[in-house]
Amino acid sequence: MYGLEKKPILVAGASGGIGAATVRKLVEVGATVYAGGRDKEKLERLAAETGCAVRPFDLTSEASIRGALDGLDLWGVVNCGGFGGEIATPMDTDIAVFDKAIAINTRGALLVTKYASQTMVKAGKGGSIVNVSSQAGLVALPGHISYASSKAALDSITRVSALELGQYNIRVNSVNPTVVMTEMSAFYWGRPDIGEPFLSKMPLNRWATEDEIASPIVFLLGDGASMITGVSLPVDGGFTAC
Repeated sequence: MYGLEKKPILVAGASGGIGAATVRKLVEVGATVYAGGRDKEKLERLAAETGCAVRPFDLTSEASIRGALDGLDLWGVVNCGGFGGEIATPMDTDIAVFDKAIAINTRGALLVTKYASQTMVKAGKGGSIVNVSSQAGLVALPGHISYASSKAALDSITRVSALELGQYNIRVNSVNPTVVMTEMSAFYWGRPDIGEPFLSKMPLNRWATEDEIASPIVFLLGDGASMITGVSLPVDGGFTAC
């Protein structure tokens, strides 16, 4: 169905919820999956569960990424590593937090794309890259100055990479999810004064699950999306359409 059987695919940020869900779905459809990330213990637990291979690296370190991807024959990449930043306005934002959001969410994804695409181009087999962005990159959300900036920049990287890599039959897209109610996001979105008004503006009126983000990622990697590139796909219950 997906045409991903035995295709070698790297999932960067596999120690997080969406990344781990993506690894599981890719293993289910027969892909050869490399789980990348900084938390080696979580990656090894995921490997024991799914049979994926482990490739630890630090998204803030070019040397670490280059070393992890050196000699790795890849057909596909999912850039799923992320840092949530802070809830702040432009007036009171901590620039150190902004720098970290850019370093992980934007620069880290670009570095993975840089070294993975070199290998993919050299192999000459085409391929697919999916960046996990956010609805915050498409519409303005209060308090999200650092996170939104990093994801909007990632959407730009997606479009430019699609333009540059299309000649090698490598497609590049992003998914832009709404809130997945994880432990990390609950501190803010779980507040009734924040979450309830937000959901009232969303046609589907509920939070997304990790699997509901992983499924479109796998679709964009696969044969069913063979004519789709340069797209930022909202997976947001209709929030950005309103």
